[in-house]
Amino acid sequence: MTKINDLLNWFEDKNKVMVALSGGVDSALVAYAAFQKLGSSAIAVTADYKTLSEEELRMAKKICSEIGIRQLFLDYNELENKEFIKNDSNRCFHCRLELGDHLIELAQKYDIQIIVDGTNLDDLGDYRPGIEALRKNGIRSPLVETNFSKSQIRDAAELVGLSVYDRPSNSCLASRIPWGQRVTAEKLTRIEFGETIVKQLTKVKQVRVRDFDGSAKIEVDKEMISVFDDKILKQITEKLKMIGFIAVEIDQEGYKPGKINVITD
Repeated sequence: MTKINDLLNWFEDKNKVMVALSGGVDSALVAYAAFQKLGSSAIAVTADYKTLSEEELRMAKKICSEIGIRQLFLDYNELENKEFIKNDSNRCFHCRLELGDHLIELAQKYDIQIIVDGTNLDDLGDYRPGIEALRKNGIRSPLVETNFSKSQIRDAAELVGLSVYDRPSNSCLASRIPWGQRVTAEKLTRIEFGETIVKQLTKVKQVRVRDFDGSAKIEVDKEMISVFDDKILKQITEKLKMIGFIAVEIDQEGYKPGKINVITD
């Protein structure tokens, strides 16, 4: 219990706190700790933007219901942000900068001075320009400040009874589109539907459908590739073509976060 106590104690001297909460385990644990210490003075905020899947939104609502924390929603369209949709290597920076502005505006409305997120130690080792953007807006990361790794977060979440403790990591739908290819509503829709189709037909929990100018490249953990036999792949291909993809293939190298973070023409 030592690690979770460190996180609980982080909120000890705080007055009101707003937690930026997605559908994942990291921000869920932060929201849990905030609510345990602060009760109604802790509020969770979920940004219901266009790159958030319905699955993530449902999970965020479920998490808040489990914890008992009040949940507010931000509703805006980041596809109106020209810097975001051009999808260069700073896409996440522009997305998170805009999110930070909306969070600050909402926090002021509720007279809240401290905004926190679910960034953890493992995130700091990746290329994450979005973290820099959040820092610019003064958003703090209790999991970093109390030295939580991803595995420790999952252990703590299981210990306190959060059902999301073993949920696979996810990221926004725009991360399925290679840098240099514009983010559009059409692409985001077929990616979301595509991943739902693959999950339903295979029961694989962690799926990425990368969109390469209309061609779908499906990524799953390497040990799950064998699930995609000829029959399943034929069904998936037929359904993905029905929703707008022009070709479908399985990435034989397996899933790896950030694999397509390279500029393409």
